[in-house]
Amino acid sequence: MPVHDLELLIEAARAAGEIASGFSGADAQRWDKPDGAGPVTEADLAVNAMLGDVLRAARPDYGWLSEETEDDPERLTRDRVFIIDPIDGTRSFIEGSNTWAHALAIAEQGVVTAAVVYLPLRDKLYAASVGQGATLNGQRITVSGRNALDGASVLAVKPTLKPEHWPGGVPDVKRSHRPSLAYRQSLVAEGRYDAMMTLRPTWEWDIAASDLILREAGAATSDRTGQGLIFNNATPRLNGVVAANDALHDALIKRLTGG
Repeated sequence: MPVHDLELLIEAARAAGEIASGFSGADAQRWDKPDGAGPVTEADLAVNAMLGDVLRAARPDYGWLSEETEDDPERLTRDRVFIIDPIDGTRSFIEGSNTWAHALAIAEQGVVTAAVVYLPLRDKLYAASVGQGATLNGQRITVSGRNALDGASVLAVKPTLKPEHWPGGVPDVKRSHRPSLAYRQSLVAEGRYDAMMTLRPTWEWDIAASDLILREAGAATSDRTGQGLIFNNATPRLNGVVAANDALHDALIKRLTGG
């Protein structure tokens, strides 16, 4: 990983925050994407355009994968690729909430090596580079040390705890929710919650940045079956996400798989 990749992402994320914060979510022009893929606003597109210009100019040999850019399979030929969600939590942005985020990552040979999740309206910038730990606003963060699954605090949508998903038995956990998937993962990385899960097929741009932040904070991450997360796939979608410290992650996967 080039030494300055993380600095590049931090600078770009802060610039994205300035652009997005200049729009009023409720008043921003919006459209619904085809096939029920959710809303997009003029703020998403403005941020995406800036990030594409700045990041691709700085690293012209890197591939590009973004929620708001038509996918180009040429990215599969590159050793390194940007994986970008210009605004994660667009619905929250439209509602005027402050829990949306910019999620920026660089993956090398399928593994994220530098990452930023930035919530400008909360003044929270999570960052990580491989082997260097994870930070929140420059301060090191670590995951919860809780070992007992029962009573653990878990970020997940309500349907996640339906019995049909849990052949090993539904865990007795305290469920909470945040609309931005990147923010959910980052909250686990800083130890404010013990674990997070999503069992739905999940776009890479929603989780790539926070996957590294979690791992550098001491978490184990995987898909819902326990398989490791590999990025820059031909179809950029993964089979859910489970993240927690090693003990809780193992316990959750055993319940999910009946193992």
